[in-house]
Amino acid sequence: MHVLILGGTTEARRLAELLHGMPGVAVTTSLAGRVASPRLPPGEVRVGGFGGPEGLTAWLRAHPVDVLVDATHPFARAMSFHAAGAAAATGVPLLALRRPGWVPVEGDDWHEAGSPEEAAALLPGLGRRVFLTTGRMGLAAFADLDELWFLVRSVDAPEGPRPARTETLLERGPFTLDGERELLRRHRVDVVVTKDSGGAATAPKLTAAREAGLPVVVIRRPPVPEGVPVVADPERAVRWVGEHRDRRAPGGASRRAD
Repeated sequence: MHVLILGGTTEARRLAELLHGMPGVAVTTSLAGRVASPRLPPGEVRVGGFGGPEGLTAWLRAHPVDVLVDATHPFARAMSFHAAGAAAATGVPLLALRRPGWVPVEGDDWHEAGSPEEAAALLPGLGRRVFLTTGRMGLAAFADLDELWFLVRSVDAPEGPRPARTETLLERGPFTLDGERELLRRHRVDVVVTKDSGGAATAPKLTAAREAGLPVVVIRRPPVPEGVPVVADPERAVRWVGEHRDRRAPGGASRRAD
């Protein structure tokens, strides 16, 4: 049984670890290739795009894939919809693995935005020194805010348009609470911008901002394509894969269509 994981997240790597060596299962993880030195999971790994939903459909058929797990970043909207289209075209069962989003607690001063552009529109009324933690993609939405200063943190150097007054910090999580407290203090940050990525690796910035009384602009994550089942952790995804593997055993029935 061949499992294709659309990866690039901590959860995808953990899922590959759990499935690697599982009896009757072969795993391939696909990475988009946007990070220069990714942490590679066990099993087969391919790097690069598929060429849209048609390319992914062709790959599923050519290699043949029996189940597909979309474990991409919660904000990889296009890839998730490509996966849904390819799964529908081939009859390959699809599961979305999504870590839970963050939830505000008492003391948080959160301001929700539906996009980077909406987040940028909120900033002038919230602060002048911005800690921007949305990654290196999408900085163009903030490029016209010349009156504000930005500290941009990302794994790789940003490309394309960006704010004129920008300092870049190249770091990879997980981050500590003490480290985030010191970062906010040292750079005199007065507003934080983040995507609702969820997970523990980058959550300490939210605690540090709450302690400092800083507003946080939280960009809402896009929805999973309609009809796609969702699980919150790799262990549940393993059980889902196991159920499909067992259906393919002698006496079971495969749902895959050519």
